[in-house]
Amino acid sequence: MTTEDIAKPLEVGAIEDAKKMKVKDKDGNEVTFGSLLEKQDSIVVFIRHFFCGVNASLSLAHVNTIDSSATYSQAFAEALASVRPEALEKADKQLFLVGCGEPELIEYYHEKTGFKYPIYADPKRAIFTKFGLVKNINITPKGETKRSYLPTSMVMSTLTNLWRGPMHNPTYVGKQGHIPQNGGDFVFTKDGTCTFSWRMRHTQDHVEVADLMREAGVEFP
Repeated sequence: MTTEDIAKPLEVGAIEDAKKMKVKDKDGNEVTFGSLLEKQDSIVVFIRHFFCGVNASLSLAHVNTIDSSATYSQAFAEALASVRPEALEKADKQLFLVGCGEPELIEYYHEKTGFKYPIYADPKRAIFTKFGLVKNINITPKGETKRSYLPTSMVMSTLTNLWRGPMHNPTYVGKQGHIPQNGGDFVFTKDGTCTFSWRMRHTQDHVEVADLMREAGVEFP
């Protein structure tokens, strides 16, 4: 994916199509994506699977294997949790996440990350596909600076997340979402105009929270 593709503005047609698509809240209730956008100017973060940060195999038969493609959307959500409600209110913005897993894991994700704003599920990945979000399990390329939200100890983070994720909640396995699906970060006005786009190139490539908030006009920290 080229630099131009990463930040390529969403086409109006793609946004209009996505507005008609449905996502699910934590109780499994369906709402259209457009009904969320029309409430307020929005910062929308499409995250990876709900176990992101865990061994990418997610196989209980291989929990002793540390996968070098372990990923960290959970760490990004933890960083986003530091965005102050009063800062969003002052900027007249809302912030919400969209994951690619089943809605049953939304409450778990809230608890795991401390993220206090709304989270929705798009298990069919319809909006992910419509917005051109890529699929791979690559990590930060050699020689490229890693994002500041990433844990310093990848092995320890993976072990911790294995315990707090599939090992501790085996019934969630298979519901976390498509492992290779990457996400992206977007800012919309309430009429649906997209003013900022970022598509993850690999599993560790959300924009920095400070940069995203600056694009949205929200004070941070």
